[in-house]
Amino acid sequence: MMRSKWTLLVLAAMPVVAASLIGNAATMPAIPTWYAGLNKPWFNPPNWVFGPAWTTLYALMIWAFWRVLRAPADTPYRRAAIAIFLVHMAVNALWSVTFFGLKQIGLAVGVSTLLEIFVLATVLVFNRIDKMAAIAVAPTALWVAFATVLNAAVWQLN
Repeated sequence: MMRSKWTLLVLAAMPVVAASLIGNAATMPAIPTWYAGLNKPWFNPPNWVFGPAWTTLYALMIWAFWRVLRAPADTPYRRAAIAIFLVHMAVNALWSVTFFGLKQIGLAVGVSTLLEIFVLATVLVFNRIDKMAAIAVAPTALWVAFATVLNAAVWQLN
């Protein structure tokens, strides 16, 4: 069945928007209260950096996933790419719930490490289908690696 590019764009956006909304719901109430009281390392960016960074990364992920969804259904690795990306999005939301919602900083380090593994897997499998899609997701791998180090430092300091 041939789907329009707009239908595919909506389908590409749905898991990313869902992860964003879940993450936002867990994060925002904790920022001025619990998170504000945590000790943070010297390299912790100001709070205002996180919103634009994640918005940019999410936009790139939607575009990348859209490119993968546009590939013919019988494209090798396409099904695996979709599955890995969806798990990546679920783990993305899980990190916010674990860190901000449950306030489990140490457990969140493990979730962030798992997220990094799925982001890297997404980059690798997207690369087999569409190199531009892989390139678009690659900055997320860098950001999540930084976020994992930051998460571990916050855990150590608290």
